[in-house]
Amino acid sequence: MTTTTVEIILYGAEQLCPSCVNLPSSKETFEWLEAAISRKFPEHPVKMTYVDIFQPPNDSEKENFAKRVIEEDLFYPVVVIKDKIVGEGNPRLKTIFSELEKYGYKSI
Repeated sequence: MTTTTVEIILYGAEQLCPSCVNLPSSKETFEWLEAAISRKFPEHPVKMTYVDIFQPPNDSEKENFAKRVIEEDLFYPVVVIKDKIVGEGNPRLKTIFSELEKYGYKSI
């Protein structure tokens, strides 16, 4: 079992992205993802962070990525693990789980 806590950052916004009209909101996706990950990997620590792309925290790394989401017209929410985009718009659990497994996460 890994003792490393992996931070999963979800960049999103209150309003839906223009191309994501029928999808859940960024906050709903964040809550769904948090629940799914804790069910899949209950023995592993995960730090979930939500960043509003229009009101990012005072953290240069998160601010810069939030600007990138806007400037590059990425489909949000954007899910990032260790500086790697693992989901955009409608993130896939399989892709996110696979990325976590690279860091030693194992499901029970």
